[in-house]
Amino acid sequence: MDSGMIGKIEKAKRYAEEKNRITFTNFQATVKGDNNDHIVHYEQGKWVCDCSFFQTRGVCVHTMALEMVLNGMVDKAELSS
Repeated sequence: MDSGMIGKIEKAKRYAEEKNRITFTNFQATVKGDNNDHIVHYEQGKWVCDCSFFQTRGVCVHTMALEMVLNGMVDKAELSS
């Protein structure tokens, strides 16, 4: 492996450790629930989940789990009143 690539790998490791460097804008994920799989979207700082609890509350176990995994890299879901 050449020295240029070694330097890039070291820099990538540093970036990965400094999570404040990374913010997500858009993504889709599947969360495997106890009963069903659920599709969660994150778009422009807004969460959407296909589960019925999210439809009434604007937050659910699936979005909260992803917030925990991506701590500091995504905005938290806003609770619906």
